[in-house]
Amino acid sequence: MGKPTLLILAAGMGSRYGGLKQLDSFGPNGETIIDYSLYDAINAGFGKVVFIIRDHFRNDFENVFQSKLEGKIVTEYVSQELNDLPFGYELPPEREKPWGTAHAVLVARHVIEEPFAVINADDYYGPESYKTLANFFKAPENNKNYAVVGYRLSNTLSDFGSVNRGVCYSNDQGNLEKIVETLKIEKADDQGTGIYPDGDNKKTLPPETLVSMNMFGFKPDFFEKTESYFRNFLDDNISVPKSEFFIPLVLDKMINEKYTNIEVLSSDAEWFGVTYKEDKPHVMSKINDLIANGVYPEKLF
Repeated sequence: MGKPTLLILAAGMGSRYGGLKQLDSFGPNGETIIDYSLYDAINAGFGKVVFIIRDHFRNDFENVFQSKLEGKIVTEYVSQELNDLPFGYELPPEREKPWGTAHAVLVARHVIEEPFAVINADDYYGPESYKTLANFFKAPENNKNYAVVGYRLSNTLSDFGSVNRGVCYSNDQGNLEKIVETLKIEKADDQGTGIYPDGDNKKTLPPETLVSMNMFGFKPDFFEKTESYFRNFLDDNISVPKSEFFIPLVLDKMINEKYTNIEVLSSDAEWFGVTYKEDKPHVMSKINDLIANGVYPEKLF
């Protein structure tokens, strides 16, 4: 097996952030969150990075990343455009919203022929997570399996308000049975217990509950299968302007059809991300702490 690829979902417009948060500076030398993801992926043995972007900010991405990655990792840029649809389907004129995360992965089908990881551009996942996925890809027994990296809930909760998390439920073999999107989870104590509304009541989630932060490991056959699901999705939803084709929807279908096993890989890494401009000081402080603790050099590239 050749080196795996890192696919970065970076086509978001940053409307809640007020700009392209994917390219905003968080490190001491202007590093983006993506820079830390790339550094970790290169050290874990990934050989290529594919940026899923929008065509009108392609030049911005190339200006930020192309020269610093030269000679370190193969780089591809793929545009996620609304009219990238399977043969026989036409874009409705009223459609403005992107088709969703599974479509964002699907548009990379022409440039990926090897196992690949999927991450969000504006999320920090930690070095251990990339090593965990790289080891998963190397194991012969995982040749036909997929993976989702599950984070301890306690490492993903916010001190600043409630969060939404995809709670991973697995069977006795450690394979994913379902991801349940759970809304408005608040930090209930210093141990990282979560509490969330359920009708008129409240339910709790233990600190060790594994949640998905959109870090996945797939094989190339993902593309063909996902395109068939996307056709079915379009048959039912192409005229619904805000309908979205999400990765968990695809995984749920694969599980129900017994197409593949999706192993839940546990990570003790601390996750953090940026949604609002107010998150920036918190993320910068986290990165400074990681540098001070020797996880990263002060200058990455």
